[in-house]
Amino acid sequence: MNKQTSEKEQDIKNQEPEVEATQEGASTEENANMAEEEQAETDNMSVEPSLEEQLAVWRDKYLRLQAEFDNFRKRTIKEKMELVERGCESAWKAVLPIVDDMERAVAASKKTDDIEALRQGEELVMKKFESVFQSANITVIDCVGKPFNEEEQEAVARFAAGDDKRGLVIDCVQRGYKLGDHILRYAKVVVGE
Repeated sequence: MNKQTSEKEQDIKNQEPEVEATQEGASTEENANMAEEEQAETDNMSVEPSLEEQLAVWRDKYLRLQAEFDNFRKRTIKEKMELVERGCESAWKAVLPIVDDMERAVAASKKTDDIEALRQGEELVMKKFESVFQSANITVIDCVGKPFNEEEQEAVARFAAGDDKRGLVIDCVQRGYKLGDHILRYAKVVVGE
């Protein structure tokens, strides 16, 4: 029996390494599978923060761009307001010497009885105004003797002037002015019937 027992023991010992080898193989495969799963989880985790980081970067860029645009819009509005406020500055500066001349003319009219000198002074002031208008591209709407034009003129009265002057401007009550092609003030006219 000893021999049989020892053979059985021998067989069991020989089989144990196979079981151990199978267990080692299985554990190696399990370890490999677990390592792959852990790597996949790590990859998933590294992708998620990366997307969150990208989202945070884009959100920051968006907010900065929006703030920059708001600043640009505010600055542009401020510049436009300054242009509107100061747009007429050069025109007013051109008118100031004429106001000075008018003040001198009024002061001279109180001291003199020479009407011809006063008329000449008035004509000089008027010529200065016309030169300022010309430099600013402001023109007078010429209308007397021409057909009535509702785009540039306003009829304030109608006058029976005969068939030859029907529809023509007979008199200009108030002169009209244009700045380039834009009407500053319509001419007030009397139209013949």
